[in-house]
Amino acid sequence: MPNRRILSLWFPRLGAERLIRREPHLAGQPLAVVRDTGQMQVLAALSDAASRAGLRPGQPLRDAHAMCADLITRLQNPHQERAFLGVLHRWAGKFSPWVASEEPDALIVDLTGCAHLFGGEEPLAAQVAQDCADLGLTVRIGIADTLGAAWALARFTDQDGGSHRSGDAIDQEARATRSRAGKRRHWERGGAAPAIAAPPGRVGRIAAPGQTYGALSPLPVAALRLDAATTEQLSRLGLRRIGDLMGQPRAGLARRFGRGLVDRLDQAMGSAPEPVSPAAPPDRFATRLSLPDPIGLESDILAAIDRMLPPLCARIAGKGLGIRSLRLEAYRTDDTMQWLTVSLARPAQDPERLRALLIMKVSDLDAGFGIDMLRLEVVRHEPVHARTRVGHMEAGANVRARLDRSTAMDDLIGRLGARIGLEAITRRHPGQSHIPEKGAQVLAAAWSEPAGDWPAPPGPRPLLLWRPEPVIAPDIPRPPATFRWRGRTLETRGAEGPERIAPEWWLDDPEWRSGQRDYWRIDTDRGDRLWLYYAHGALLSSGWFCHGAFA
Repeated sequence: MPNRRILSLWFPRLGAERLIRREPHLAGQPLAVVRDTGQMQVLAALSDAASRAGLRPGQPLRDAHAMCADLITRLQNPHQERAFLGVLHRWAGKFSPWVASEEPDALIVDLTGCAHLFGGEEPLAAQVAQDCADLGLTVRIGIADTLGAAWALARFTDQDGGSHRSGDAIDQEARATRSRAGKRRHWERGGAAPAIAAPPGRVGRIAAPGQTYGALSPLPVAALRLDAATTEQLSRLGLRRIGDLMGQPRAGLARRFGRGLVDRLDQAMGSAPEPVSPAAPPDRFATRLSLPDPIGLESDILAAIDRMLPPLCARIAGKGLGIRSLRLEAYRTDDTMQWLTVSLARPAQDPERLRALLIMKVSDLDAGFGIDMLRLEVVRHEPVHARTRVGHMEAGANVRARLDRSTAMDDLIGRLGARIGLEAITRRHPGQSHIPEKGAQVLAAAWSEPAGDWPAPPGPRPLLLWRPEPVIAPDIPRPPATFRWRGRTLETRGAEGPERIAPEWWLDDPEWRSGQRDYWRIDTDRGDRLWLYYAHGALLSSGWFCHGAFA
């Protein structure tokens, strides 16, 4: 069995270069992706021009503007960057089927048994660098026997392989040697190790099989993926290189710095396992039909759909899923393509339900010079749970009634949605509030269940409910004998109430700043039956208001 070989791909400018790919006019200009930390905004990713201006990731934005007045900034979008890393994840599958994402800006590829397909590891690394250059991405490459070693080589490739120790104790303590210490790198004197490491023209480093020790020894301890506090403590003790740690007693390191340091060292050297766990590929369901001759009649297209739909539905039903959104793609003979999408209110596995929706939209297809291939793809699917009739006689009857419930309403929603969009079809559900205007909520019909039994209100509620309108009446809590509303003077013929409703004290609702209300059902001489209330006053003054009307 060949030795295990791991490829680490690090994209240090992923956030900035993603924006440059989308907005090419930003190329060559100092660009920074800004992350909001709560207290201040810091730089998360930089373009090459911004790095040449002396900026660095993690730097406060105000300091960056002081150093580079022409700096262009964009807010970080973690979701878009994660999606872009997923695209690179699929691209890396050309080198090995065993690829794992290391958010937010890296990939891990298990190259075991795959490098010879590209002529060896060096040609493979050159191919990776060339592909990334064609995509406009900066990449750092590390190949080693372990994941930890490849990670370190990808990020710290600027360190030479020679040791700064001569082995002569007298020479180490000599005055001349101490005077030359000022010429050493700052991280060798106790400073923080550099995080970005790549000289011009060099994109990575390859450690030969079995040479992990020699490749890691000259690298700083930060290459072991340690936290900043542990790295600082090791530097204060003079343990600044990985080679310095390898000669120390393991028990003493574990007692002082915890098992995390020893585990990271063992993982980098291959003494402890660190598997690469690739992401499971998403379930994709699609089928296509290549036609011997171009077609253009609607009946021919429907016949092709009748051949493709049943096997597609059988496949997705075998996975315990149902189709929520289906796309039909029509490829014409002139190398153009047109597509249409249908959506359902409930996940479906029945070809007839899908066919009815497709029939409504097939007439929108333009066959042009003819269609020579049709393709059906499930854009969105959801689990469909298996249902079994169980229980005693009465419960079994209820279950059968529920399972045999007609899907006519769901089909109607799907057909209307094919015309006006599913978002335009809504239904009302009871709300979780005693406030009258919050007693119901509007939900999308395609993504909600029909409302069951509505809770009975404590009192009658009007058919029409509007925003409270002021009523001119005496400022007393008793129903007025006459009052003026909407420019009309009305007389009270009957009054029922009051029903006191208090505001939600845990919320600051501007509509309820007039305090608790006493609601009355008022019959007027004009035949109106109004819902009036008297507000007792709080932040706003008291008075009478009209809130609705009964049928």
